[in-house]
Amino acid sequence: MPDVILWQIRMPRVLVGAMVGAALAVSGAVMQGLFRNPLADPGLVGISAGASLGAVTYLVIGAPLAALLPHALAIYGLPISAAIGGLAATLVLYRIATREGRTSIATMLLAGIALAALVAAMTGLLIYMADDRQLRDITFWSLGSLGGANWEKAAAIAPFLLVPMIAVPLLADGLDGLLLGEATARHLGIGVETLKRVAIAAVAAYVGAAVAAAGPIAFVGIVVPHVLRLAIGPRHRGLLPASALLGAVLLLAADAVARTVVAPAELPIGILTALFGAPLFLWLLLKRRMLVDL
Repeated sequence: MPDVILWQIRMPRVLVGAMVGAALAVSGAVMQGLFRNPLADPGLVGISAGASLGAVTYLVIGAPLAALLPHALAIYGLPISAAIGGLAATLVLYRIATREGRTSIATMLLAGIALAALVAAMTGLLIYMADDRQLRDITFWSLGSLGGANWEKAAAIAPFLLVPMIAVPLLADGLDGLLLGEATARHLGIGVETLKRVAIAAVAAYVGAAVAAAGPIAFVGIVVPHVLRLAIGPRHRGLLPASALLGAVLLLAADAVARTVVAPAELPIGILTALFGAPLFLWLLLKRRMLVDL
């Protein structure tokens, strides 16, 4: 029995939690480098909202259809839907913000706010259409939790996390150059537009898989890389792997607290990260403003 608990319950939960935490933190680090803003986050440009819409669409509409597919294919339905949702939102933003082959980061940020509101309304409409069972699934999922982690879920999200992991380290030098400004990065020989496309696609896959596996979990993607920038500096060759490691450790620690603080019940991990992440984010924001004022 201890072996069954360890290998069938604990281990897949640890694996999924580590992958989700690493994905969220690396996504935040990439977005902060892309926007040249240490307070940037995938949620700012609607990637998280788009992934949530894709996941809710699957839970309300796609799950009954997926029941007709072989089980080996059906398990990929949720992560694929979430990744498609995040990527679709990103492509819309990219088309809006790109003129004559150049992408305006400021336009993308403003359009992301509007798109996130639109996507939230569409998600609310789907929730209104859901039946009681679907509504329970969506409510539990939307709070953020690793409670449903198993080996099948780990296998389903792994391709969406491992494939971008090959591309993301290759972006490190380009993101370092982008910190100096787009014009300087181009003079250094960096393909800025290609860098943006690859970075956004990788972040969409990361966030889509993370949202599908654990629901929307706030503040991991913004707090972890920001704290690491203060600790080890802005160079992405060290920042990206450090973000992956600290993100995984942080989410696993939060999950451990969520499982024990109200035992035998389980506190949704999304609530816990918001309770601790929001005050820390406000403190960082106020500290940054005070430094600017000085």
